[in-house]
Amino acid sequence: MKIVIINSGSSSIKYQLITMPERTVICSGMIDRIGLETSNFSYKTDQNTIEEVLPIANHKVGLEKIAQLLLDKNVGVIKTKAEIDAVGHRVVHGGAMFSETVEIDSEVKEHIKELFELAPLHNPANYEGIEVAEEIFSTAKQVVVFDTAFHQTIPAVAHQYAIPNQLLDENKIRLYGFHGTSHKYVSEQAMHMLDNHAKIITIHLGNGCSMTAIKDGKSIDHTMGFAPSSGLIMGTRSGDIDQSVIFYMINSLGYSPNEVNDLLLKQSGMLGLTGLSDLRDIEAAASTGDKLCQLALDMNVYRIKKYIGSYVAVLNGLDAIIFTAGIGENSSYIRKSVCSDMEYFGIHLDNDKNEMRSKENREINTNDAKTKILVIPTNEELEIANQVYSLVLKV
Repeated sequence: MKIVIINSGSSSIKYQLITMPERTVICSGMIDRIGLETSNFSYKTDQNTIEEVLPIANHKVGLEKIAQLLLDKNVGVIKTKAEIDAVGHRVVHGGAMFSETVEIDSEVKEHIKELFELAPLHNPANYEGIEVAEEIFSTAKQVVVFDTAFHQTIPAVAHQYAIPNQLLDENKIRLYGFHGTSHKYVSEQAMHMLDNHAKIITIHLGNGCSMTAIKDGKSIDHTMGFAPSSGLIMGTRSGDIDQSVIFYMINSLGYSPNEVNDLLLKQSGMLGLTGLSDLRDIEAAASTGDKLCQLALDMNVYRIKKYIGSYVAVLNGLDAIIFTAGIGENSSYIRKSVCSDMEYFGIHLDNDKNEMRSKENREINTNDAKTKILVIPTNEELEIANQVYSLVLKV
């Protein structure tokens, strides 16, 4: 079975063509910095590697370019669209309606659209991926995997807000949790490495950032809540903020609710602090003495460390922390900064191991450290393929 996986993030698209059940990756690639003039595009097969820097205005343009290369006479990997049996889509917010993987129909699409307001940077891009894939691969089954599904195990004590109960009962306002496909995948990889059902904190750091407390393989708390905007400082999102600031901006500064929402989601985070949204650019500027960029990095790290402390308390212990996603896997600076002055929790970083670059799962803690520090490349696409394959077989 040939499955195309489309994983649309807020400013990126990762994709793979995978044969199942062999789990063979025929083609893979990604686009990041979507919306900028310097978008990075990659397309890799056993025979060809294409890497370009070019403007990718939006997700639709990116998806059309991916489809064009898959079918290209010279570098493509399929001759006809009919070769694709299924397309697996990552959708960020499933709300209260979806707790498992489902085949897409008109009703499912309508529910995804209804949740645009709760995940405005993601669900619209995810939906666009579905629309384009339905047009291009019209004979394939279209299947959706929801980021929120993994976090359905978070108990009421953690997922319920201290607001009137009818807002939960009638309006389903609660903590949902996000990046679930990634947190699930890397935590399962870690448990194989540790050979037990450990107390784990997974740290997913990309343009969007989140952390999960995981016990016995189950999510028990998470930094993001009702929508993917709270918690850690992100590329353009503020993360945690006192709600009084929102009312002050509206009542005293004259902002409209929509303007505040746009500011907190698209103009804040690292972009608001530095004028830059990509951590690679911010690290480079900080290394040359830019004080605003250095402060932003320090704030980012502080927020992560604060959540580690709270999750150690929730877990009543800690066996491992996991760094994953674009920043978590590639920024030795962020990893070193997060792990500094954390000896009380048994966290001791081996600087030489931390500086080594590898695409393999690896430990970067000292040999005598009580707590493992793991770098595990996330593979949301493989996790999605597993779930799509299982669903299609049942059908």
